[in-house]
Amino acid sequence: MIDFFSWISVYPEIVLLVMACVVALVDLLDTSAQRWPAYVLSLLTLTALALLTGAYALSGEVVHGFFNSVLSDPLSNWLKCFAALSMLVTFAYAKDYVEQRGMLRGGAEWYVLGLLSLLGCFVLISADNFLLIYLGLECLTLASCALVALRRDHTGALEAAMKYFVLGSLASGVLLYGLSMLYGAAGTLSVNEVLGMVAGGGVKPVALVFALVFVVAGLAFKLGAAPFHMWVPDVYQGAPTAVTLLIGTVPKLAAFAMAIRLLVQGLLPLAQDWQLMLALLATVSLLLGNLAAIMQTNLKRMLAYSTISHMGFVLLGLMSGVVDADVQTAANAYSAAMFYMVTYVLTTLAAFGLMLALARKGFESEEIADFAGLHQRQPLYAAVMALVMFSLAGVPPLAGFQGKLVVLQALVAAGRPLYTALAVFAVLISVVGAFYYLRVIKVMYFDEAAEDTPIAAQPDMQALLALNGMLLLFYGILPGGLLTLCSEAVLRMLQH
Repeated sequence: MIDFFSWISVYPEIVLLVMACVVALVDLLDTSAQRWPAYVLSLLTLTALALLTGAYALSGEVVHGFFNSVLSDPLSNWLKCFAALSMLVTFAYAKDYVEQRGMLRGGAEWYVLGLLSLLGCFVLISADNFLLIYLGLECLTLASCALVALRRDHTGALEAAMKYFVLGSLASGVLLYGLSMLYGAAGTLSVNEVLGMVAGGGVKPVALVFALVFVVAGLAFKLGAAPFHMWVPDVYQGAPTAVTLLIGTVPKLAAFAMAIRLLVQGLLPLAQDWQLMLALLATVSLLLGNLAAIMQTNLKRMLAYSTISHMGFVLLGLMSGVVDADVQTAANAYSAAMFYMVTYVLTTLAAFGLMLALARKGFESEEIADFAGLHQRQPLYAAVMALVMFSLAGVPPLAGFQGKLVVLQALVAAGRPLYTALAVFAVLISVVGAFYYLRVIKVMYFDEAAEDTPIAAQPDMQALLALNGMLLLFYGILPGGLLTLCSEAVLRMLQH
């Protein structure tokens, strides 16, 4: 019999599913071009979800529901809170863009599919069972594919959707194959029970190694880490900018949660094996992402390769957590990776939000050259974009610098020569990668604009972008609050 606490553990998912259906039904009665009822309902839903999951996280309670297949703990609830806020900001940034591009012509699919992709993220974040992990992953992937193809009259978007669907199906199959091998070896679908079986030596080592390879490959694809990055540049460039903003932020939080659940909570006794795999993935991601980004002239494609390099830093944080069974070292490392992921999402929101703010009908504003002379035409937007680029490059005192610093500290604190060498390599390759971020700033402040007319800016967009930029500065100067939040959530997970 399913108890009351089981329903409490999935209350945010229930609210989100019901409201996605309500938005779809309300839209049937709305014939306006702006789809205001769907927009307002979506924002109210996301605000309520952020408050609800934030309150759950602050309570510190850990609830296992539905026969230990769902886990509601501070880590999952904070990630859900950040995901809901990210989706809220995405909808706010994209309001005018989706209308101008005809993405609301057939209805409010943009909002409904966005909420359903968030539902997939929520399920993925709380899943403590292989079946639920796959269910959440498919919900997220299918909704995201539909969003990429939402501009039916745009060949680039349709091509990107096809690539995303084919490669996403391949990656889902690889991950599912790895999970099925774990199930076959351990005889259970529960992540925690797999941990007990592996720790007790009740699973054949050969089966575990093969399963681990497929699981790590599937995780690397969802994170966008090299060499499983093939879809990232093409999908980022081909998808409508609003959709690129969505798939570049919210799903990253869910992929991080999936990595923590499977590797730390499920396969911790195999840490020596997956740490080496993550070290290799991180090295290749940092090298390929930074070097390939230098050659790009399209800003969306440049940020795609930048994403690959940033996922390398997240993997460095994840791999440095298991050292001599020290819980505090593990908490510092995993919280550093979580802090890096949250600040990266915050920075990416501002970057693509600025592209959406500068875009207009018939003009996408996605080439680096499109930002020439932006300082003269719209000083606020140029200042925010400069903060974004400096943060991505890791320049103090911005959030990106703090994210890199805490990950590097976790690597050095591990006390292993390989980890120290990786920290030095990460610093050196980041210096090389700073070139393409500084190039955008140079174009904005020192290149001549193609036209000198001021850019009209809506007050709500100005206020949201200014707040986003200020948060980058705030978490760079005073990162303690967010770092403590991440650390306490991770400690709670490790001690439970």
